[in-house]
Amino acid sequence: MAARVGIGFIGAGGIAKQRHLPGLKAIDGVELVAVANRRRETAEIVASEWGFGAVRDDWRQILTMPEVDAVFIAAPPYLHREATLAALAAGKHVFCQARMARNHAEAREMYDASQRTRLVTMLCPPPHAMAADYVMKRLLQREGFVGRPLDVIVYQYQSVYANPETPLHWRQDFDVSGFNTQYLGMYIEVVHRWLGYHRRVQAITRVHYPTRSRPNTDESATVKIADSIGFVTEMENGALSTWHFTGVTHHPQLDRIEIHGTEGTLIVHVAKAEIFGARRGEELHPIPIAPNEARNWQAEADFIRAIREGGEVTPNFTEGLKYMELTEAIYRSSQEGKAIELPLERTFAKV
Repeated sequence: MAARVGIGFIGAGGIAKQRHLPGLKAIDGVELVAVANRRRETAEIVASEWGFGAVRDDWRQILTMPEVDAVFIAAPPYLHREATLAALAAGKHVFCQARMARNHAEAREMYDASQRTRLVTMLCPPPHAMAADYVMKRLLQREGFVGRPLDVIVYQYQSVYANPETPLHWRQDFDVSGFNTQYLGMYIEVVHRWLGYHRRVQAITRVHYPTRSRPNTDESATVKIADSIGFVTEMENGALSTWHFTGVTHHPQLDRIEIHGTEGTLIVHVAKAEIFGARRGEELHPIPIAPNEARNWQAEADFIRAIREGGEVTPNFTEGLKYMELTEAIYRSSQEGKAIELPLERTFAKV
C-alpha cells in the first residue's frame, strides 16, 4: 500500500483544477487535506468538487496542520516567496507554481532556503513543447544532430494585449507578477534544458500601451510589464541566441524555437511539439516522436515520488533561479541601455 501523503493547497485556481488536482487524485495514498483561497467561498467550491477535508481562511493555517506533509502553492507570483519560506520553515515539502518568483532576489531567497533543508522543492514545468523534450535532448546532447550550435532563434506571438482598451490583467501588474512577461520564463526554461545557460544579454523592451484601466473600476494603472521584448544573448556554449516576444499582434503566427549549427538545423513548433530537422545537404523534414520517447505531463507524480522515495525532480529551484536571473537581466539591460553580464549579483531590482 502506498505511503500516505497529505496535501494542502495555497490557492486553487485554473492551473490547480486543470492539472494539479487531477494529477494528485490519480495517485494512490494522496490525501487532499486543506485548501485556502483569497475568498473562502471559492475555496469551499474547490473543496466540495475535489474532496478536500478542510477549508482555511488564511493559508498560514494550513502550515500548522500536522496532517499536511506538502503544499502546492498555486497563487500568483507575489506570494511564492513568502509562502515557500513559511512552508519550508514549517517542515512542509513545496511544489510552487511557475514562475518561481517576481524577481531574482526573491527566487534566490527561495533557493537558499531550499538548500538548508532536505525537503523536496519543485517548480511547475512548462507544458510548452513538452512532448518533444526527450527527443530534443537526445538529438542535441547525445547525437550532436546540429553539430556545434551557432544560432538559436525564439519567437513567441500573442494577441492578448493587442487591444489597448482591454483592462489590466494581473499578469501585467508588476506588484503581482514582477518581471515575468508572457511566456518568457517558460521558453527560457525550455532552451536551458536543451542548450544550457547564458553569459550576457542585451535587450530592448516596449510598453506600447502604458496605461490601462483596472478591472471593474474607474481607476487607471501604469503598465510596467512589456508588451514586446527583443533581446540577444551570448550563450555559454558559444551560440548567439535571438528572441522576439510580442503580445500585441492581431495575427499571431506559430511560436517556434530554431537551432542552427555547424552540421544541421532543428526547428520546434512549440504549441504542437512538432520537430523538423535536417543535416547539411538535406531537406528539412519532420522528425517523429515515438510514443515511448514522448515526455508526458507527470509533475504531480514526480513530486510525490520524490517525497516517498527521494531522487531528483525537474524543474528544481536551481532551474527556476536561472530563468529568473535571465528574466530580470533582460529588464535591467533595457533600462540601463547596455549588455548585462551573468550571473547577476544578489540585489533587489528597481523599476
